[in-house]
Amino acid sequence: MLSLVVLISGGGSNLRSLLEAAEDAQYPARVVAIGADRDADGFAHAEAFGIPTFTVPFTSYPNREAWGDALLAQIQGWQPDLVVLSGFMRLLPARVVRALAPNLINTHPAFLPEFPGAHGVRDALAAGVPQTGASVIVVDDGVDSGPIVAQRRVPVRPGDSEHTLHDRIKLVERQLLVQAVLDIANGTVNLEELATT
Repeated sequence: MLSLVVLISGGGSNLRSLLEAAEDAQYPARVVAIGADRDADGFAHAEAFGIPTFTVPFTSYPNREAWGDALLAQIQGWQPDLVVLSGFMRLLPARVVRALAPNLINTHPAFLPEFPGAHGVRDALAAGVPQTGASVIVVDDGVDSGPIVAQRRVPVRPGDSEHTLHDRIKLVERQLLVQAVLDIANGTVNLEELATT
């Protein structure tokens, strides 16, 4: 059974999909703790499913490295097999990434390497592309530049706003994340091999 710590910053819709998947006894992963860098709305899902939470507020530390060290200590206290960044909106310091890699994955609302960064949906719309997508990646020291675990295309429809497009991408992101965790747990996806290719 794969144990997961999930980090969120907002509503945690991807997190909820994982929690719902894990209710199935046949699903080979369980969320053991949910962390955030602020008081996140997604903690409501943790409460609903009886999952412990922790918060490491960025503003409580003198710099990003000190915050990262405190976050890492919290994560490692749960001894997870895999850490999932699910709408976590802060870049992790390099030493935190190194400590957790390659068992650290992230979802992104674009078909990477297209449209990396914090505004992937807005950037896709601005570029006028006919399709974008969703990706699950292994986190590395770059911005959305790690090895791809899974991804799928999402069409851009005429008249799409950032909101309507992002909502459709989120549906795909959730499916990809649940499947990616399943594949990692089953050994279909080997993160060590991905990280070295």
